Amino acid sequence: MNESPESYLEPVREIAADAGEAIMAVYADSFEVTEKSDGSPLTLADSRAHTLITTRLRELTPHIPVLSEESSETVFTARRDWQRLWLVDPLDGTKEFVRRNGEFTVNIALIENGTPVLGVVHTPARGVTHFAARGTGARRERDSTVETIRVRPFDRSRVCMVASRSHAGEAVEAYRRELALDVDRVETASMGSALKICLVAEGSADIYPRLGPTSEWDTGASHCVLNEAGGRLTDTSGNDLVYNKVSVLNPWFLAIGDSSHDWLRYLPSGDDAEA
Repeated sequence: MNESPESYLEPVREIAADAGEAIMAVYADSFEVTEKSDGSPLTLADSRAHTLITTRLRELTPHIPVLSEESSETVFTARRDWQRLWLVDPLDGTKEFVRRNGEFTVNIALIENGTPVLGVVHTPARGVTHFAARGTGARRERDSTVETIRVRPFDRSRVCMVASRSHAGEAVEAYRRELALDVDRVETASMGSALKICLVAEGSADIYPRLGPTSEWDTGASHCVLNEAGGRLTDTSGNDLVYNKVSVLNPWFLAIGDSSHDWLRYLPSGDDAEA
């Protein structure tokens, strides 16, 4: 019998907070940075958080498999029949961690039949957690206060676009230029990790175009938060992102606040578009 996603929310928030403490213990000291096979950075904080989260999730739900960024070698033939799985990024934003700017998160999502139904995004350096479970709305905990969050309505007079601090690129700049031609004013905020999607979910921003590579564990948790806050996470054709695919790579996507506005119209074409 499958428990409801909401029943896991409190224990998963606790797991994310404990992983955050493990990360901050490394953050407070000097640490070594190594490289993964793809050239991305890896620290002791990544591996400690991975071990803590995967161990605790398996204790909580021994019947639900775990797919973590640090165990991503699990091939599709081994997970093709997983109707439920935990999708984990133990330290999203390692580059931000190395730069010590605080913009890194712990991401834990529960996926059911390709859809995120629970999401916890914990930002340990800021003491903030965004979280949601299907059908229960999205919330944010900050300074021990929990409040409901919602996306904000489109306002042509002032649009805030979020861009990746480490991975923006010409396609995103082309999107911003097209947006600027259609609205009165565009403000741009740069941010690291899953926080960008959470900014849209909490109504601090309107749109986050991610026109570059990401993986499923980068978005699963914040996708659920955004859905429950009234927004959408779609590919460049307007289809919702799905999970546990043959490839764990995401397509280019838009994190959308007010979906009554046509955000697809600003997408670049030609040389700037996704291959």
